[in-house]
Amino acid sequence: MFKIARADASAPFYLDLGDAEGVDMQMLSQLCISENWIGDLSNGVIRLGERAAALHGLDNSECGLLSMMRCYDPHDRAQILELFEQAATSSCSFCFSTTIVSRTAQRQPVFCIGESNGLEQRHSGSMVGIFVFPRFQLATGSHLGAQN
Repeated sequence: MFKIARADASAPFYLDLGDAEGVDMQMLSQLCISENWIGDLSNGVIRLGERAAALHGLDNSECGLLSMMRCYDPHDRAQILELFEQAATSSCSFCFSTTIVSRTAQRQPVFCIGESNGLEQRHSGSMVGIFVFPRFQLATGSHLGAQN
């Protein structure tokens, strides 16, 4: 899944879900780990949270896009790079899902939802988003969405 949409904060959400009072945070934390990230388009630095950096196999929370993507399923990298390039040129919302392949060949699903903004102004702009990591790993050689 690779999606990009033009940002339009004035447009209503498809279904008005109100505020987050109804969100079951306990169930969410039981099923997944989530962590915010930010990107500075003036210098290309992405700042991941400590857990997201570790799950991406990075020693440092600050990295470049290609360093972050190095662990992603090779079949998805070109599309994810294209998605980030589009988001870096025009304010928009985007999402993708892929699999992180660790050095030990373990496969961790990851979902990313983000948005870019400030590109139409004199500034270089920024990106913000969240990574969601389900609390399970895939069998070696399987792909996200594959059925057994």
